[in-house]
Amino acid sequence: MRAVVQRVKSASVHVDGQLVSEITSGLLIFLGISETDQQSDIDYLATKVANLRIFRDDELRMNQSLLDVGGQALVVSQFTLYGDCRKGRRPSFTAAAKPERADALYQAFMDQLSQMGIPVQAGVFQAMMEVELVNDGPVTLLLDSSKLF
Repeated sequence: MRAVVQRVKSASVHVDGQLVSEITSGLLIFLGISETDQQSDIDYLATKVANLRIFRDDELRMNQSLLDVGGQALVVSQFTLYGDCRKGRRPSFTAAAKPERADALYQAFMDQLSQMGIPVQAGVFQAMMEVELVNDGPVTLLLDSSKLF
């Protein structure tokens, strides 16, 4: 499971010109799910995202987590995070989970964040979305449940 996590002042998703979700201060999370992901990947990544100390404290140091600041999460499914661009000019997406399985794990990831007390908003699975955000920092991190960085 891969995530691009961005600290934001605000973020929103529109589909067909209609607002479908929005958050104020928190994290915009682009979530990619592979064929081999399972519950342990959800557990790892949800816990990591909720507890990353990337929000400023009173001394302006990145020392607080999403849980500490009472922030929100906007989670957008992003199968292209598993695009393999090593050969040729067109990415291969064979490592990405099939839609039915990916949607179930996407929902489970958001449910886990919610159970931790994080208000969660979602994109629309498999839709063409317009994602708007106001970066805070900017702070952008890459997380992967199968790799240690």
